Amino acid sequence: MFRRERSIPLRGSAAALCNNLSVLQLPARNLTHFGVVHGPSAQLLSAAPEGVSLAQRQLHAKEGAGVSPPLITQVHWCVLPFRVLLVLTSHRGIQMYESDGSVMVYWHALDSGDASPVQAVFARGIAASGHYICVGTWSGRVLVFDIPAKGPNIVLSEELAGHQTPVTDIASEPAQGQDCVVDMVTADDSGLLCVWRSGPEFTLLIRIPGFGVPCPSVQLWQGIIAAGYANGQVRLYEATTGTLHVQINAHARAICALDLAPEMGKLLSAAEDTFVHIWKLSRSPESGYIEVEHCHGECVFDTQVCGARFCDPSGNSFAVTGYDLAEILRFSSV
Repeated sequence: MFRRERSIPLRGSAAALCNNLSVLQLPARNLTHFGVVHGPSAQLLSAAPEGVSLAQRQLHAKEGAGVSPPLITQVHWCVLPFRVLLVLTSHRGIQMYESDGSVMVYWHALDSGDASPVQAVFARGIAASGHYICVGTWSGRVLVFDIPAKGPNIVLSEELAGHQTPVTDIASEPAQGQDCVVDMVTADDSGLLCVWRSGPEFTLLIRIPGFGVPCPSVQLWQGIIAAGYANGQVRLYEATTGTLHVQINAHARAICALDLAPEMGKLLSAAEDTFVHIWKLSRSPESGYIEVEHCHGECVFDTQVCGARFCDPSGNSFAVTGYDLAEILRFSSV
């Protein structure tokens, strides 16, 4: 069971974007950072465990060519082996900051040369894989940035061509040292999933076909791909083979966010039907098949949920954002 805790007030509200919440826990300082996007700005908050907001900062999308301010599409903390960077994506480009948002260390402008005049240009989908940060784009390409241990000497090392439609989300998990390990998965507007092995050169291992429905959010845990779709389904695939193991009709409307608590194998799904569900993933010792157990369902009344994340690696607490909602809702296990 989970209970509602003290909410964290926002100066603005959350935009109606999928995956519109990022969480970074700092156990050593007993703090949690939250990031939320609204229009041309991203709001960063630091909160104590009891939900008291201690600091707030606003970041704005870097101006480029054009008359209107660019809209931010996502904010996400990337935890690398040696540093943590905050990444903003927008309709103009990609901005990387030190983890507290105080210093911008890198700016990459999007090249709209390939886009037609009526096509929206944007970046969306952010994940860290080893010492790389991967960012999806409107063209379906995934940009791979090589991140140094310190300093601003960030290099665009590779562009991955696996998708034909805009990338929606990217998920990764640390490599476990196996030769053929799967450590990254990318999703797009057609529902196609591309499974990758990272390294000095990223390798496309398999494609998992879509079925005409966008896949707004994806997660990867111990060789299991969890994909949330716009028809409300959550599908669990074997990462190495692409085999579909489980299909859950989890929600009545489009899923807007998935998250995983890696220590316990808990999966969080949130959707536009106002519900947040928590599932427990495991593998059968006998067959090796993926098994799912429903643990909790929470209705966030009169709210179009747009972001949801666990606040700790055990999945004992989570936070939710909603469109036009001027607060971050917090829940913790009883």
